[in-house]
Amino acid sequence: MTEKFIKNEQFNFIKKQVALIKDSIKKHVPPTVLNATIGLANAKALELFPHASAEQITLLDLSNLKTEDQFEQYLQQLSAYVIDFPHITEQQLKKMFPKSKKLKLPDLSNLAGNKLTYLGWNDLRTNKKYLVYELDGKLVGIECKMSAIEKNNICSICNGHGEVTYFSTITKSKKANNPDYYKAIGNLICTDSNKCNEKITNVDYLEIFLKESLGIEQTKDRMYYVNEDAFRKNRD
Repeated sequence: MTEKFIKNEQFNFIKKQVALIKDSIKKHVPPTVLNATIGLANAKALELFPHASAEQITLLDLSNLKTEDQFEQYLQQLSAYVIDFPHITEQQLKKMFPKSKKLKLPDLSNLAGNKLTYLGWNDLRTNKKYLVYELDGKLVGIECKMSAIEKNNICSICNGHGEVTYFSTITKSKKANNPDYYKAIGNLICTDSNKCNEKITNVDYLEIFLKESLGIEQTKDRMYYVNEDAFRKNRD
């Protein structure tokens, strides 16, 4: 049997394609339109896995699904192949955020059972939000200031609509004429990180935000830190 190979955001993307097909069926669109919708959805799903094996391609194929039960069975089967979030301990989290002396830690007991793209939690005492993500094969984390005011808007990470809060972090960017230059980065993000993880279908913006926050620059050959503090914080 094939190993787990689907990331959480990829699974969410496939669920979105299934929802589009089911919606077309409910609307009783003409067969030609429905077939085109199914074909496009199937192609988009397969595009996520350019190096998929024959067995994985068979598992991903949704072109022959027609009924509600078949779609539900398909998603249930795929969910068994969603990759778990990397194992992480409380000690690792404390090391990741050394400046937070009274760090509020998330519940890690059922982490493996949850489908997560990133680990996120709030500390309402200090109005801070913490994000941990596997970036280029290494777990990194950032601490952000979080507004106490919530509103309905679009989350910049999952691109979904819901309750969001404004959060910001400060990065030290290189500037030749001002070595002490600091840049604040702000975004709207889902207040509830679990709900965000249920909706995220693409990590491009999340990775850009993390790299900018950590002072990481990417070249063709390698990744390096422009913020020496961020480097020391994340090299271990």
